Amino acid sequence: MSLIPFRTKRTGGMEGGSLATLADFRNEMNRLFEGFFSRPMAIPSAWFETPEAGQWLPAVDLSETDTQIRVRAELPGIDPKDVDVSVSGDRLVIAGEKKSCAEESGEGWSHCESHYGAFSRAIPLPESVDPAKVTARYDKGVLMVELTKSPSSTSRKVPVLTR
Repeated sequence: MSLIPFRTKRTGGMEGGSLATLADFRNEMNRLFEGFFSRPMAIPSAWFETPEAGQWLPAVDLSETDTQIRVRAELPGIDPKDVDVSVSGDRLVIAGEKKSCAEESGEGWSHCESHYGAFSRAIPLPESVDPAKVTARYDKGVLMVELTKSPSSTSRKVPVLTR
């Protein structure tokens, strides 16, 4: 079997714009797969942060109403005293540390799949918020942050005047 691109009788050669070599084809496939698996689908790249090896980032959900932005972060196993929430400009920053528990091991075995260590997640806000009106609640491993939009950023219907 030949790995050389074939020529058809109709075209008499390779069509313009097609991949010229097998190496080009392989490189293009690698690029497609790396892009597909490095970013979840339907998530803008500005939202997705790639954790470094051994690091983890909490899952975050964002919802918005006319007057508020709500952020829900999953922080299982983290003491609320180890979580910091701050608003800086157009970003909400959730940072903290998940401390490791005592590792269990037996005769000749040890197993640990949980991620431990410090994390910091910066979430871009779609509109400006009032930093004085930010609340955060923590319950059963879930952090709920409610941010009130600034009065200047809330929308209002403008009536159209006629003569």
